[in-house]
Amino acid sequence: MSLEALIFDVDGTMADTEEAHRVAFNNAFERFRLDWRWSPDAYKELLKTTGGKERIAAYLATKTLSTAERKQLTALIPAIHAEKTRFYSAFVADGAVPLREGVEQLIDQALAAGCRLAIASTTTAANIDALLNATLGPRGIEKFSVIACGDQVAAKKPAPDIYQLALRHLGVDVEQVVALEDSRNGLLAATRAGLWTVVTPTYWTEHHDFAEAGLVLQHLGEVDYAELARLGDRRPRSEFSALYAGAAG
Repeated sequence: MSLEALIFDVDGTMADTEEAHRVAFNNAFERFRLDWRWSPDAYKELLKTTGGKERIAAYLATKTLSTAERKQLTALIPAIHAEKTRFYSAFVADGAVPLREGVEQLIDQALAAGCRLAIASTTTAANIDALLNATLGPRGIEKFSVIACGDQVAAKKPAPDIYQLALRHLGVDVEQVVALEDSRNGLLAATRAGLWTVVTPTYWTEHHDFAEAGLVLQHLGEVDYAELARLGDRRPRSEFSALYAGAAG
């Protein structure tokens, strides 16, 4: 089957955004006068939880607090996360978060070949819009036929929901799609949706297990669209999906 669509994760895959996210979280904590500070090593561990609000909640669960304090801080999570998003968007708008090597080239090659593009990310729509606008220009978002993000699904990665949503909107056979990820949670989400997946790890995810990946690269500059299409056709995705169908439960 021909390759009809590429589905990109955003954070870590399209751009190495995590340091900007980490600093934005810390700025938001300071704004709310919280004595929380996430170091790079601590943030590496926190990235095991997908979703910004979920990450704050996971961190909060590790704190020793009274019932009243926990309730008060839990209620503040949406506001803290909204403030964090404002800081992050400002960083991106200032050009502090470039696309990773090979990403823009692959986007252009895919579109030239008539391949559709989609995004399946647990980040917010505001974060995606900020990154695409800053890196691909004011019409960058128009390069993507489908953008599935953040709170559009109940279960975030490693659940397959966000990829299943993107696939439904694309309306193409799963065997005609390749997913692009950078983390184990993302890889599991994609493969549980039946997708052959290419992984390009970053500093934040280089220690993850990528055994289920179809291909692991340092960056997307190591492969062009034509080669990616050939590699994706070497093994039927239906067979690959069957190997991991039980993992979705």
